Amino acid sequence: MTNEQGYILVAEDIPDILELIDTTLRFKGYRVVTASNGEEALELINKEHPLMIISDIMMPKMDGFNMLHRLRINPKTRKIPVVFLSATYVAPEDKTFALTIGVTRFLEKPINIEDFMKTIVELLAQGDHPAIQEPLTDPNFYKEYRVRLKTKLTQKNQQIARLERLLETAPEEEKKSFRDSLRLAIREQEEIRRLLDQIRNRLDEKSKSD
Repeated sequence: MTNEQGYILVAEDIPDILELIDTTLRFKGYRVVTASNGEEALELINKEHPLMIISDIMMPKMDGFNMLHRLRINPKTRKIPVVFLSATYVAPEDKTFALTIGVTRFLEKPINIEDFMKTIVELLAQGDHPAIQEPLTDPNFYKEYRVRLKTKLTQKNQQIARLERLLETAPEEEKKSFRDSLRLAIREQEEIRRLLDQIRNRLDEKSKSD
């Protein structure tokens, strides 16, 4: 692949994972542009449409679900293939929701590089995302999105409580690992709460306008 053929956009907020994907794709000869959240990704897409988007779901400012919905409701970006990578949204209901709003492929973290590259090569050979039915309206998207977030918040609360208990009894040499996991879980919990507040405001605005 040459620069003239287009680029692959990678949206990921965890630096180590972003570097791994970026380095792997560049080593294979692809032109890569990176973003740390959905907002940055959309700004880049508006300047130049990518051949494909590889995106985490859980990201600050704008997550993968929201970004994908915006891409699919816009006729100009509707056909861009999007691959989701996630360690958090891996339940069958999460994957079904992703497919409903138009994801092209869904891969779980940690990434298997061999499977990942096979997916990239296959989708680039296929070209545009397959034709989809009419995208979800904003109200329908946000209502289902809220269900997914509430479920994830409950799971995240349980994870934090479990990590806090383990941290109290863990041997000293293991405490750092538990603290790191706890900090990440709390950060994700706060992000989910922020998204839920955002959705509630959007639905309230819609209700008032109706």
